[in-house]
Amino acid sequence: MHATRFLPYGIRLALVAGILLIAAICELTCAQTRLDSPLATMKQSGTGQNPQAESELQTGTELTRGGHFEEAIGHLLEAQGRVSNEYAAEFNLALCYTAIGQFAKAIRLLSRLREQGRENAGVENLLAQAYAGDGQAGEAFEALQRAAAFTPKDEKLYLFVADAFLGHQGHAESLRVIELGLQHLPDSARLHYERGYLLSMLDDFDEAKMEFERAARLAPHSDIGYLATAQENLFGGNLAEVIHVARTASAEGKQDYQLLAILGEALIRAGASPGQAEFAEARDVLEKSVAARPNYASSQIGLGHADLLDGRLEAAIEHLEIGRRLNPQNPAVYSLLAAAYRRSGRPGEAEATLTILAKLNQEQAQRIRAAPGDRKAIPGASGASRGEQKPQAGERKPVSGPETGSRFGRNTGKGPGDQAFALLNSQNLIGFQVRKFGQPAAGPLNFDFFDRAALAEPEM
Repeated sequence: MHATRFLPYGIRLALVAGILLIAAICELTCAQTRLDSPLATMKQSGTGQNPQAESELQTGTELTRGGHFEEAIGHLLEAQGRVSNEYAAEFNLALCYTAIGQFAKAIRLLSRLREQGRENAGVENLLAQAYAGDGQAGEAFEALQRAAAFTPKDEKLYLFVADAFLGHQGHAESLRVIELGLQHLPDSARLHYERGYLLSMLDDFDEAKMEFERAARLAPHSDIGYLATAQENLFGGNLAEVIHVARTASAEGKQDYQLLAILGEALIRAGASPGQAEFAEARDVLEKSVAARPNYASSQIGLGHADLLDGRLEAAIEHLEIGRRLNPQNPAVYSLLAAAYRRSGRPGEAEATLTILAKLNQEQAQRIRAAPGDRKAIPGASGASRGEQKPQAGERKPVSGPETGSRFGRNTGKGPGDQAFALLNSQNLIGFQVRKFGQPAAGPLNFDFFDRAALAEPEM
């Protein structure tokens, strides 16, 4: 069985139709270039000499702000080498390449910025994510540590880079990142929550349980606190407590779409069936969750599950296919799809999904077996503190239920345009915090302003 992944983090893919943008994504910085540097002087000398190129930069930047990465690239390429703020054009272009999964291009641009003396937290953060997305773990950790040297207390740095590793299901690498973050932010509820999830994925539920409990203590009566408690009980198979926690959160006015999805799935897994009040409640909360975040895979899969039980086979297949597109590495969606296809008289498609499921299960088993060896030490990481001991066979309680969620609102990438990217990507973003800014000239997008709702809550 597979663990349910209902987390508010995690990382972050190209914007797709249906994503609800809460408001503006970020502030456009007027000039990240230091005007007193030789390079800045050189770049600024061309101001006003190429109005067309400056217009292309402005357009490309605005498109990037709106999440239209592929469309923005053409404009930014036209601006490259022809504008006063060359740093803005190259950084924003690298951001777009990372967002659509063209990591090698992003790495080349960001490496060039470093060579030009543009080493800063933004460049190193994005470079770490690009390396992680490209499967270059060593280089990613080097960039991460350089970024952490600039901003060691930046919680989002660790969350974003950890999330980027999960495009390759790199749970062990993500855990190393989170543990490094906890060295600098030991009281971060979100980092403890994320560590609990990752430990669970690596079959260490005993310590994961302690991490979930720590997160709940650090942030009581908050979305993250309730999610931590619900997740702990979900992994432990205590569905009655999951339902109680989610209902309590709802009664306190917390209509978080993740908690709604957890409640709906827990009710179904606890035995709610068509015709019962509990099943009607499950369908209601799952529909609300889907309406709030159409691109949240957990909600789509949960609603597809409800439709399957209710005999609404076409609707079930529709929602489950959306869930598979959003999160193709989720084993649960394939077992449900296979059942839906079989009941719809489509045995060939059912068999194909079961073949994919078998492969995913095999890969997951290999990852768990390899996890201790993968967790090589990095300066500041705390992995050695818990001994690198892999649980013996049969030692852990099996996790109850299918994996239907996605970590902190993130849904694993679905293809070239949707690779792991925690900075500016819809599948990793719960939403964007509303910010009121003026209209400065086009400049590099400062990802300090790319705040997901879960990461932009008031400190608790």
